[in-house]
Amino acid sequence: MPVTDEAIEKIKGMIVSGELAPGSRLPREAELAQRLGLSRSSLREAVRALSLIRVLDVRQGDGTYVTSLEPTLLMDALGFVVDFHRDDTVLEFLEVRRITEPAATALAATRMSDEGVAALRALLDSVDDAPTVEELVAGDLEFHRRIAAASGNAVLCSLLEGISGPTHRARIWRGLTEEGAVARTREQHEQIYRAIAARQPEVARSWATVHVAGVEQWLCEALAGPGAVLPPVG
Repeated sequence: MPVTDEAIEKIKGMIVSGELAPGSRLPREAELAQRLGLSRSSLREAVRALSLIRVLDVRQGDGTYVTSLEPTLLMDALGFVVDFHRDDTVLEFLEVRRITEPAATALAATRMSDEGVAALRALLDSVDDAPTVEELVAGDLEFHRRIAAASGNAVLCSLLEGISGPTHRARIWRGLTEEGAVARTREQHEQIYRAIAARQPEVARSWATVHVAGVEQWLCEALAGPGAVLPPVG
């Protein structure tokens, strides 16, 4: 195991064991390196790596602290994967979305407050009768963001937030090129809303699956040709 990886594992072990709790300050570099049997340079590299994924917080002139370790903070690391995705991995993001989003939608059907349901209705009603594709997709992102938040599961919500970016361009391009896509999106949103408002989790799950699977199926066909890629949008 590379020395830096060994250092990361040792610091992680201290956190998992409870020796270093969320919000606690790490011992001084020289002391910690001696305690863990590491060189100061390898410890420094480990701290730098763990700070990038929001496990540690390096405060200049103060010290290094364990972060809150909240799921929303730790899931920010997913941004590295998202930022470097390629067109041929968008289908994989959609596959993950198809697996996770229906689960979040089912949870929202039992956990969303009455006020949240009313706000979801208002969001759908705020979309013009003939929206542009960009307006529809922006509304789509907000619609699903609110549903994910209402699931009450911070990890699931953060995961869905993280994977929404790579599918954004695909959703816009589908709206521009597939006949009837805008109308279908609006109808599926309406059915998802009705299932949530009626507190029918399995119906909500089914409509969310249909909704995401439609984009996934379209993209499979769009990328089927040799060398096919998603055109830039915007």
